[in-house]
Amino acid sequence: MKTLIGGAIAAVLGLIGLSVWWKPFLQLLAGAIPIMLLLGGGLALYLGFDELKDTWKKDETAFDTADAGEDVDEYKKEIEDLKKEVESLKSEKS
Repeated sequence: MKTLIGGAIAAVLGLIGLSVWWKPFLQLLAGAIPIMLLLGGGLALYLGFDELKDTWKKDETAFDTADAGEDVDEYKKEIEDLKKEVESLKSEKS
């Protein structure tokens, strides 16, 4: 009940204050809107650029993974060749 009464009193005082100081309120609003737009736009630019960087990193990772698959095949072939060479060297010693 106290909250309801306090809220009603605050609303009435706010209405009276708004009617008394209407022009200063509009001045404050006119000064605050461009700053809010500037800060909101800056935040949107930052978040968009950060998302774009994440997309670039994902693309680079996809290319690295594709290249790594080709390298793995080459390394496997090289390992097999080395194993054959080691086996041939072992057979020559015995």
